[in-house]
Amino acid sequence: MLAARPRLLALNQYYRPAPEADGQLLAELCEALIGEYDVTVVTGRSSGASGPGWSSRGGVRVVRVPSAALQRTRLSFRALNYLTYIALALPAGGLARRPDVILCMTNPPFLGVAALLLARRFQVPLVVVSQDVYPEVAIALGQLHRSPLIEALDRSTRFYLQRADRIVAIGETMRRRLEEKGTPPERISVIPNWVDTTVITPQAHDNDWSRLHGLAGRFVVMHSGNVGHAQNLDALVCASALLGDLDDLVVTIVGAGAGHTALARLAAELRANKVRLLPYQPRSVLSQSLSAASIHVVGLAAGLAGYVVPSRVYGILAAGRPVIVAAEAESETAELIRRAECGVVVPPGDPDALAAIIRRAHAGELDLERMGRRAREHAVAEADREVAVARYRALLRDVRAA
Repeated sequence: MLAARPRLLALNQYYRPAPEADGQLLAELCEALIGEYDVTVVTGRSSGASGPGWSSRGGVRVVRVPSAALQRTRLSFRALNYLTYIALALPAGGLARRPDVILCMTNPPFLGVAALLLARRFQVPLVVVSQDVYPEVAIALGQLHRSPLIEALDRSTRFYLQRADRIVAIGETMRRRLEEKGTPPERISVIPNWVDTTVITPQAHDNDWSRLHGLAGRFVVMHSGNVGHAQNLDALVCASALLGDLDDLVVTIVGAGAGHTALARLAAELRANKVRLLPYQPRSVLSQSLSAASIHVVGLAAGLAGYVVPSRVYGILAAGRPVIVAAEAESETAELIRRAECGVVVPPGDPDALAAIIRRAHAGELDLERMGRRAREHAVAEADREVAVARYRALLRDVRAA
């Protein structure tokens, strides 16, 4: 008789087909582990996803609880989404067949506490994948200020970080941030996020998607991904207003998020007519949409280095496109771009510096073709999904054997 596969219980508020990056990453990881693990995911309602209940996707059992799925434009709406998901995910996870290991991401930020309770109930190890570090993110963005509530959030984060069997940091700077919060260094593993380089591949600038959106033959500066506050896209819009003399320039912002309305208002106020806002694009056209760019911009607000690591950069690398990183020099993304030699780093929140680099790229002063080749090479060698999945397999084996 064949031995039963070990069971993995995963938790995160978002899961495919929801467009959020952490949900997409978790889905790719869970589906890659099928064959070695019997995987159940407890997730919540979100845009693009089916209603509550259970279903099977890619061999993964998906339990979707009927949590709130309000627009995240207001902090109170986001908090309600968080709280209802936690309140429903905890009993749903408790009703699952006894897992051999529990894995959770950090959406909501205090999900690790619920996952730790489940791990203690089942007496199994817990792995936390830290996609961001709270409450420092919210404080740096000015969304929250020091208060008893923030202190409680900080204590809850430290509580599970100090007790989980293994914490995955998605970058070396984040490792240091987690150690500062009291996480035992020997329990931290660094596994960067990834991209499936067989799914996202370099395409011609002039492709069906770029022609459909009138971008063929233009110099396209693109942001593709979440349009939130952490991305600091105000600087990109302000930079575009300084480049009105570049007739063929288009600044294309693809995505959605809490900052979308304010960003559109800012573009209108500045008469930044180079800016074009487009919604999230289907995954089926992602190679073409990313390849339509001459150069991409990945922004990260000041104060967020090591607390947030933009995962969208890996799709850009897979598409073989160069990157302007507008972030602090010590951020993981800046270090990645320097190491791969596939782009340029400028300070965050500096429209003048960003505009100057775009102007240089437009003038042919940067070797964009070489940068694009280097980007693709790095993605295949270091950031492919199979590389990351192999590291997760080894980690899960180790934590189960401990």
